[in-house]
This record gives sequence, structure tokens and C-alpha cells, in this order.
Amino acid sequence: MRKKICILLITWFSFLSGTFAAGEQGSVIKGRVTDSEGNPLPGASISIAGTFLGAHSGSDGSFIIGNLTDGSCSVIVSFIGYETQTFEVGLIGEAFLDVVMTGKEVVTGEVIINATRAGNRTPLAFTNLGSETIQKLNPGHDLPYILSLTPSLVETSESGNGVGYTSLRIRGTDASRINVTIDGIPLNDAESQQVFWVDLPDLASSVDNIQIQRGVGTSSNGAGAFGASINIQTKGIDNEPFAEINSSAGSFLTFKNSLAAGTGLMKEKFAFQMRYSGIKSDGFIERTGSRHRSSHITGIYRSGRSMLKANVLLGEEHTGIGWWGVPAEMLEINRRYNPAGEYTGEDGQVKYYDNESDNYVQNHYQLVYNLKLTNDLMTHAALHYTRGKGYYEEFREDRKLADYGLPVIDPDGVHITETDLVRRKWMSNDFYGLVWSLRYNKKRLEASAGGGMNRYSGDHYGRIIWMRYAGSTDIDHQWYFNNGLKGEISVYTKVNYTLSDLISLFGDLQYRHINYKITGYDDDLRDIGQDHRFSFLNPKAGIFLNVGSGQEAFVSFSVAGREPSRTDFKEAAGDQTATPKPERLYDTEIGYKLARGKFILSANIFSMIYRDQLVPTGEISKVGYPIQTNVKRSYRTGIELAGGFILSEYAGWNGNITLSRNRILDFTEHYVDYNTTDWSQEYKSRYLGSVDIAYSPRIISGSDLYFNLRRNISFHVITKYVGRQYFDNTMNMNRKLDPYLVNNVRVDFGDLWGKIRNSEFQIFVNNIFNVSYESNAYGGNWFEDGTEKTWAYYFPQAGINFMVRLGLRF
Repeated sequence: MRKKICILLITWFSFLSGTFAAGEQGSVIKGRVTDSEGNPLPGASISIAGTFLGAHSGSDGSFIIGNLTDGSCSVIVSFIGYETQTFEVGLIGEAFLDVVMTGKEVVTGEVIINATRAGNRTPLAFTNLGSETIQKLNPGHDLPYILSLTPSLVETSESGNGVGYTSLRIRGTDASRINVTIDGIPLNDAESQQVFWVDLPDLASSVDNIQIQRGVGTSSNGAGAFGASINIQTKGIDNEPFAEINSSAGSFLTFKNSLAAGTGLMKEKFAFQMRYSGIKSDGFIERTGSRHRSSHITGIYRSGRSMLKANVLLGEEHTGIGWWGVPAEMLEINRRYNPAGEYTGEDGQVKYYDNESDNYVQNHYQLVYNLKLTNDLMTHAALHYTRGKGYYEEFREDRKLADYGLPVIDPDGVHITETDLVRRKWMSNDFYGLVWSLRYNKKRLEASAGGGMNRYSGDHYGRIIWMRYAGSTDIDHQWYFNNGLKGEISVYTKVNYTLSDLISLFGDLQYRHINYKITGYDDDLRDIGQDHRFSFLNPKAGIFLNVGSGQEAFVSFSVAGREPSRTDFKEAAGDQTATPKPERLYDTEIGYKLARGKFILSANIFSMIYRDQLVPTGEISKVGYPIQTNVKRSYRTGIELAGGFILSEYAGWNGNITLSRNRILDFTEHYVDYNTTDWSQEYKSRYLGSVDIAYSPRIISGSDLYFNLRRNISFHVITKYVGRQYFDNTMNMNRKLDPYLVNNVRVDFGDLWGKIRNSEFQIFVNNIFNVSYESNAYGGNWFEDGTEKTWAYYFPQAGINFMVRLGLRF
């Protein structure tokens, strides 16, 4: 059945491509793009407003756009480092446009991140989201939900309503394998390699645009991209003074309020801008409420060809713990049930600790210097420092004193070996470093070089703040402490060379070196000390073809390496045979795009072949801990189809679908079999052959059908489908997530009050058919007398719910 679906979709895609390619004829705009001195600007972007038509200028600056209808149209021309220009063209048959671009006086924010981004002719799979799109998708949800409709992405929320702890996967790749940067500066936590979006609440309100690269992508600073990259550019300085208010309210007592203001450019040199946000929500899942605050402060000083920018991002989160999920047996009884903090009181009644919560403060400080050396050569350097500190607090019932390094309490001759207690597990970390880049762009050659030096120090420790039976134990007794120290140096160089208007070549080479040292004891009092060093050489190469008539194609091959995370190392501590190895990925991407006036279609075929990928196998180390183990051979392969149609001036559609196959080859499961007669244990294994990789649905699709009801009112029907996925690698039907199809509705009202610079009102109704579904789960198995048993916890998502948003800009 799946093969038939694939063949049908590919046939349909090919038919449409051929039909429209052959069927559309029309007028032509020809032209040339140069700088003020008459030098051609190859690679400039030329697009027709309100259509999918566009082109890039060739090596001599020339371009041609065909298949146009006679009449008036707006032509938009943009090029990095130059002011964007718009031309109104009256078209009858053929028109010529001579474009002279004016250089910007200083390097702008787009240059800061350009060195780590894919450009117009980069042979890689990527998606760009602009500021207008991001704002319209931002009633208060975290970034994984704002990115929901990008190809191959699956988002999930612990609270069930997109506020609090959220995460995402791209092509089945988890967040620890996705490189994330803000203005070219690494955001991933150095040890876990995760990005915890909750630590920067309402980050989306500070974002100007985002590029999502699928596959290995271009070389970036920070954690190795092992399946995807997310490159975030924050908002630049507005030239004019402004004030902006955004307020949202909705289900589960969810509220978001943000205030932004800017001075505009003063004396052509100084500018200052700020944003403050407050978010609160009770969450869909019980006791997962969020109380968050964040702010973003930016100041710049510019002089001639240079700019100095100071950037401060402050985040504070207080979130009810929901990461345990809902036990499988409770799904039919109470989908909102949360076991976190549950205990039995002295009266025998089930109770819940009222401060079972996660609390964290994370502040980012960045100082960026940009210099435009010549019209063709630009450089930037940035110093960064991130300070994070926080804890999660838990009530624990009947805990053994020995597990906390405490002696038996002996009041009045009564031995007490267990007690109820409240503990806090702390993290305190510092991350700092330097990133830099140098970019050259002239005629046929676009080249950049860059790199970074980063250092991370993270303390992990636990303290007991209350005990029912304390004896002589001091308050805030610290029972464990360990430190992770991680340093990284990376350098890269990238080249795009235009052989002709038809062919461009791409090359990229990155070197990363990592030192990682752990010292101290973990929460179970094990010594987890260890020292590791890694070096990775990551080459990438590709060819981009501009076929003409709105057609583009590319092919690329990339190699990536990734070191294991802190969890991988510490769970294997004490067992040298279980120490994980670094992973390797070989990624091939083949893409094709066809654009016409009223439609655009693209296809991307990917083949990601892994060596020593880390997966959870259920294997137990010699000291009795579950670990992730490298599997020698595995792969992800598939096709991503995307399209857009302007049906009329009143309606249109954008959508995508990913069809993939994600497999581990020659997989052996390790497990424990209990003899119920005496509960003795026997370690066993079984060969399962080729199996699906956990958390890797074979089908992911998204759709946005929109209607422009009036000039300032639009109506969107948004659909997301995620196919069946397993949450372990055994393909057991008891450990799977069922497919789900969710429909949302969004209504946008713009220009509400003419006297205000910009005003908009939005209504979001999510899951309009009240579908019961789970977007994430975890679990495993055990055996009793040879019979397999399953345990599982799920993360249900909210049924029908709503949000409204009002935005005013003065």
C-alpha cells in the first residue's frame, strides 16, 4: 500500500510539473543587476510580487523571467549588503529592467548570520520563514509549534498545549542532533546537546527570520548538525521610533503579554530597542502550569562601514513537572493525569506535592562587531556568554537514607532507614566563547571562512531541603556533585562558484575538535569521572543547476560526525565495554524545484546512512544501568514533496508531505527474563533483523488552505498528519504511537484602526474536531518466564482549544 502511495504521488507530481511547464507561455522581463560603479552583481534575487516567479542574476548580472501575463506587476530585487528595491513594471510582451543597487552604509544583521546559512544557489534542502509569517503563528507557543508546518517536522508538548516544555524532531532526528544558532552563536546546551526552548520564553517575538536546513546542512558554529540545523536571526534595529503591544489569551488560563519599543536611529549612529514578555498557563495536563518571563535588549553604534551591537536575552521559567507522562493504563481513565509529586499521606489518602516544579534562569550576553572592508569583503566577530542556573524540586516517599549517603537514624533505639524528603537537583553552568567569519562575494565567486572557540563548565548537584526524619542532617544537605568541562574549537571554509548561468559548484569543509571531562559523583553516588577527546573532519560538496523557465535542481553529498552526550557517557560509567563511540553520517540530497506564476512545486530525495548511530537498545551495563548503544548500520531515506498554489486572488494552498523509511540493520535486542518462582534474573538477547528506528514516522504532512475574505481578513485551515511511529526499536505494537490527523483554524484581521501604524487581531481554534491523540511516548519491556511485558508513558495533547491575539504598533 505504501509503495502504491509513493508511486501515485511521484506520478502526480511529475504530471503536474510537465503539464504546467508545457502549458504556460507569456510575456518576459529581462534585465541586469549592477552596483553603483557598473559592476555586475551575480546571485541577486529577483521576484514578482504575488506570484512564485523569480530568478537569480547570472555571472554578468543578467536575468530573465518568463511566463508572465501582460499588465502591471511589482518586481522586487534584493542582494546581501544592498538596499532592497521595488519596481513597478508595465508589461506588454517584453520589458527590460536596468537595476542599479545601492550599497548599505554598514553591515546589517543579515550579514552576521549569512556565513552559516544556505544561499540561493546552495545545493541543500532548506526552508526560510520570514518575520511576518513568524508573527502570525505566535500567540504564545514555543518555536517548535511555530515551525510545525515545515517539512519533516514533528512537534510535541509535555503540558499538551504548546506552552512550557516543548520539543521537535526533524526527519525523526531528535533535538540533541539538531544544531541551533542565534545570530550565528551556538544555543545548544554543550553537554546534553539539547535546546530547551522553555529557557527562552517567547523567543519568537525577538526573531526576524529562521532558516531550517534538513540533513547535514552547511557548516555552523556549535554542536554538530546530525540531521538538521535551525538558524535564527533576531530582529534588527528599526530606523524610526516605535512602540508595540501584543496580548494573547486562551484555553487553560493561558495569557501572554509583550511590550516592545525602540528609539529609532539617533544622529545616524545610535539606536536602542527592547522587548519584555510575560507568559502564564495552567496547561492541559494537570499541574503543568507555566509562569515565564523574558526580555530582549539590543543596542547598536554604527560609524561608516562598521557596526557594534550589544545583545542581551534574558529568560526565566517556572514550570510544573510533566516529563513523567501519563501511564498507559490511565489514558482511558483520565488523559490529563500527572503522576509527578504523587504520594500517600499519613491518613492514607493520595496527595500531590504542591511545588513539584522546574525552575531555571538563563541569560545570554552577546557583543558583535561587523566591518564592511570593501563592497565585496565583509567580516564579523562576536563574543558571547551564557549564564544558566536552576533546579527542579521533587517530593520523594520512603527513600533509603543510604541512597543519600546518610547514616541510620536511631532516636530512642528505633532504627529508621527510610524517610520522606524533598530534594532539589541543581544545574549551574557557564558557556562562553568567540565566533567569527569573513565573507567575500564578487562576480562568480562567493566564499566564506569562519569558526569558533567555546568553553562550557556545568555543575550538577543535589540538595535535600526537607526530611520527615532528619536526625542530625543539616538543611540543604548535598548528597552528590559532579562537573562537566567541555571545550570546542572549530573552523570552516565554504565556496560557491558559478561556472555559468546554468551551473554552480559548492564546497564546504569543517574541522571540529572537542575535549570533554566529567569529574565527581552522580545522584546514585557512582563515580562517573571520565575524559574524552574527539576530532571530526566534515566535508560537503554539491552542484546546483539553474535549468531556466523557473526550474532548479541540485545534488549534494555531506559527511557529519557527532560526539555522544553527557547522558550517554554517564550511564555507561564503570563499564569500558559500554562506553559509546562517536557517530558518523553520510548524507546525499537530490532536489528539484519548478516555479510558475500561480504555483510552485519541489521535491527533495534524501539518503542518510549512519555508522555507529546511538539508539536505545534495552541493553544493561555491567553495573546495572540502561544505556544507549551504537548500532553499526542504520539509515533514513525518503522524499519530501512541497507545493504552493495561488488558486485566485481570494484563495491559495501551501503544503508538504514526507515519505520515508528509517531502519536499523541487523538489530539485536538485549533484555532480562525473570523467573517468577524465585525472581532470579537471566540476561538474554534476540535477533530482530531489520527494524524501524524509534520515533521515525513514515509519513509526515502539513497543509495550509487559506482564503482572503476581504482585503484585511484571511481564513486558514491548517492540517497536520503524522503516521505511526514506535517508541523503541523492537517494532512491538504495544509500544507505538498511533497516527493522528489534527486540524486547526486561524482567522487574521489586519489594519483594524487606520490611525495606528499597524494593528491586527487573530483567532486560533486548535484541534477543531477534538481528536484524542498522543504526540510522544516512552517505555520498554521486560520478560517473566519467557513472556514479554510492556510498560509505557504517553504525552496526550489538548482537545479543542482556542487562543486570541491582539497586536498594536505605534
